[in-house]
Amino acid sequence: MVRPAPRPRTRRLVWSDHTRYCGLTTGKGHGIDTATTATPTPARAWRLVLERIERDLLDGVLAPGDRLSSERELATQLGVGRSSVREALRVLEVMGLIRTGTGSGPSSGAIIIATPQGGMSALLRLQVAAHGFPLDDVVRTRLVLETAVVTELATAPAPATATTPAPVEPSAPPLAAARATLRAMDATDLTAAEFLALDAQLHLALAEASGNTVIAAMMAGLRTSIESYVQAGATALSDWDATAHRLRHEHHAIIDAIDARDADTARDLIHHHISGYYAEAGLAREVPRKA
Repeated sequence: MVRPAPRPRTRRLVWSDHTRYCGLTTGKGHGIDTATTATPTPARAWRLVLERIERDLLDGVLAPGDRLSSERELATQLGVGRSSVREALRVLEVMGLIRTGTGSGPSSGAIIIATPQGGMSALLRLQVAAHGFPLDDVVRTRLVLETAVVTELATAPAPATATTPAPVEPSAPPLAAARATLRAMDATDLTAAEFLALDAQLHLALAEASGNTVIAAMMAGLRTSIESYVQAGATALSDWDATAHRLRHEHHAIIDAIDARDADTARDLIHHHISGYYAEAGLAREVPRKA
């Protein structure tokens, strides 16, 4: 019996850090070594493009302002179809990492526009939109993140002040955005929806003021989820005006504790503020206790 000749192995594409990658007009990047890897299947081909660009962003090979080559060139370099390249670019655009342009000239093609924070926020927003998160999990995550935020803000070195008799607001400029939002929330003619939208912005402003970009990105990504549940909870409140008055007082107390560099009080206040609203609105099955 004559055995059939063995089929030649299909060569796969693999990225190599030792050859030039022409995916950028800036000339930065890596090349392709076709010696050791297999051609990706159509179902996974777009992930090859996505993972490579994401890796280059993390490694600093790509940075905001860098422009990717055309779909045709990227497809040729990666050994995938142009449809796979387009799919990967669509995902990256939704994540907020790139912006694509049509036509020709310096504004055409895809350009890196965002830091990893923008991508992380967009990814969380996509997750919330697609599947949502259990409400109790959002509560616990907020408590972890925002306790860390107020601790960071309250333990940060106090801003330097000029040696003049003129008073200097202790929390400016780090908390300038948070204070501006707080002043807007003091208006008594706000609807519940307007107040709670500002409430979500206030908590995000505090996270951004902490300087922790990961926490800020996570809070930005969860903002839609947070705002939607607090809006839903407002409909269950018997006296919205009384609740709004209490929330205003709690917000001011939290920032006052941060200004006083009283981290313990700030942590207690933020925990009571977040868990208290859940309990009052009857949203959470189990209000997390302070550790």
